[in-house]
Amino acid sequence: MKSYFLKSATILMVTLLLFSSCASILSKSSYPLSIDTQPIGAKFVITDKKGIEVYTGTTPAVVTLKSGNGYFSNAKYNLNLSLPGYVEKNVTISSSINGWYFGNILLGGLIGMLIVDPITGAMWKLDTEYVNETLIPSSNSSINNPELRILDINNIPADWKGHLVKIN
Repeated sequence: MKSYFLKSATILMVTLLLFSSCASILSKSSYPLSIDTQPIGAKFVITDKKGIEVYTGTTPAVVTLKSGNGYFSNAKYNLNLSLPGYVEKNVTISSSINGWYFGNILLGGLIGMLIVDPITGAMWKLDTEYVNETLIPSSNSSINNPELRILDINNIPADWKGHLVKIN
């Protein structure tokens, strides 16, 4: 009876070590990404490496992105932010190797390291969980909304001072 139990326990442990993978068990393959802008209400479009649109919406928002892009391939995304009257902005979102992936050396074995984690994408994790961008008003927005501003010499950029002309 003891021999049967010992054999069963040994087979169970070997099976768990061979068919498990550390990153897949202790981590995940999709991550939430919070997107925020100042001012709020910017339209965003997220495309993957191939240029395929993954998400679209308005800020603030939370989306879920996959960290892997196929066997041994990390995901990379382009986040495009646009708002009328503001300069369009592009942000790159990448993924890098997940530290839990190296746990396969001790726990997951070769199957976890070479098959399970690379296929599921759990060997990767997103480099960021939060994007917060301040959009810059576009220079042509003043054409649509002309304004007169009077600036003090002490409140102008230094490179402007070389272009000033003294008037009595």
